[in-house]
Amino acid sequence: MSQPSVILATAGYDHTIRFWEAKSGRCYRTLQYPDSQVNRLEITPDKQYLAAAGNPHIRLFDVNSLSPQPVMSYDSHTSNVMAVGFQCDGNWMYSGSEDGTVKIWDLRAPGAQREYESRAAVNTVVLHPNQTELISGDQNGNIRVWDLTANSCSCELVPEVDTAVRSLTVMWDGSMVVAANNRGTCYVWRLLRGVQTMTYFEPLHKLQAHDGYILKCLLSPEFCDPHRYLATASADHTVKIWNVDGFTLERTLTGHQRWVWDCVFSVDGAFLITASSDSTARLWTMATGEAIRVYQGHHKATVCCALHDGSTESSPS
Repeated sequence: MSQPSVILATAGYDHTIRFWEAKSGRCYRTLQYPDSQVNRLEITPDKQYLAAAGNPHIRLFDVNSLSPQPVMSYDSHTSNVMAVGFQCDGNWMYSGSEDGTVKIWDLRAPGAQREYESRAAVNTVVLHPNQTELISGDQNGNIRVWDLTANSCSCELVPEVDTAVRSLTVMWDGSMVVAANNRGTCYVWRLLRGVQTMTYFEPLHKLQAHDGYILKCLLSPEFCDPHRYLATASADHTVKIWNVDGFTLERTLTGHQRWVWDCVFSVDGAFLITASSDSTARLWTMATGEAIRVYQGHHKATVCCALHDGSTESSPS
C-alpha cells in the first residue's frame, strides 16, 4: 500500500477512525475502535503511525497497513486520555489524561517512562519547540511547565481561578503561548527564557474570543505567510481566525451545526480542517473562509482530526 502524500484522519463517538482523501472527500479506510470513544488523534512525524487516545488507553495504528489491529497499546492511564503528541524525531510520545497525570512513553516499549502529577484532570498538553518542555492545562485552571531535563515542574500559573484550561498552543518558534478556557477567553503570553533557561510567561494579551467554551486553540504553522493566525474552535458552532498581530478578527468560519471540537492547519497554513459534534469534518480555505469540502461518514459526534500533509523530513507543524 503506497503512502498517500496527505494523511487526514477523523474520529469521535461512533467508535470508528476514518481516513480520507483530502481533496475528493472519499473515505478510503475505516478502523474500528470498540473499547471507547476517541478523544484525540495525532500522526507521527514520519507519517508511519496514527495515535488514537481513548478511555483510558492509547492505541497506535499503522497508517500504511490494511490491518485493523493496533500495532501497540499504551495502557497505564486510568481515565480519558485528552492529549497526545510526539517528539519531533518520533522517538517518544506524550499524553495527558483526566486521571490528573502527564506521561511520556518510549514508542518501542509498552510502559510509561515518566509520569507527572497535575492534581486535576488534564485537558491539554503541548510540547515546546525546544523539545525539552511540556506545557499542560487542567480542569482547575492550572498551567504547568514540565522541564524534561530537570524532570520537574519549572513553572506554574493560573490565568483564571477555577476556570478550566481547555486548550494550549505554542508558536512554532517558541515565542508565544496561548491558553483557551471554558469562558471563551484566550490568554496570550510571550515566552521568555529566564535564569537557568527556565521559561517565563510575560502577559501579552487577553482576548474575549467567544461567549461559550473554546474547545481548541491553534496557532498557524511556520510556513504560513505573510500573517500569523490563531484559530479558536468553540461550542458556539463557529471557528474564528484571529490575526496574531494585534489579535484582530480576520474571519469567522460558519457552517457547522454543533460544537466544533478540534481543528488543524495544513502545513502551509492555507487550509484548516475542523471536527464537529454535527458528525462532520470540514475543509476550509483560509483565503475566503469558505468550506470547500465536507467529510461525511461518522454517525455520531466527530471530536478530533489529524492532518499530515508535509514532508516527513521536516518536523510536524
